[in-house]
Amino acid sequence: MRLLLGIGGSDDSWHALTQTAERAAEAGDSLTVAILDNPDTEMSPDEIESKVERTLSEYDLEPDIRHLEGDPGAMLVEEGDGGEYDQIVIGGGERSPMGKIRVGQVAEFVVLNAETSVTLVR
Repeated sequence: MRLLLGIGGSDDSWHALTQTAERAAEAGDSLTVAILDNPDTEMSPDEIESKVERTLSEYDLEPDIRHLEGDPGAMLVEEGDGGEYDQIVIGGGERSPMGKIRVGQVAEFVVLNAETSVTLVR
């Protein structure tokens, strides 16, 4: 399976990275990591890329890493729907105190607009 993982540097994106790396290593999936613009993180794109590389080396994965500039949701959908991928993976979502799922703005955009299957890791 060809996976596209969107990473913006948030805590949920790191959780999604770990979950996706475990699955890709176990299943032999092809993994591409898209580093997204995220104004809510203090990490630079280069710092995010370094952390991605360190994490994936623990799973003996050497993914294709791409930097997507612009609106993160739109860019991830555009990249994912380009025909190369079987699935888009993105972190996001948490439970509210009432037990409802709250999905981040980027994750919501991707889930609602992608033609490619989307897995939301929470």
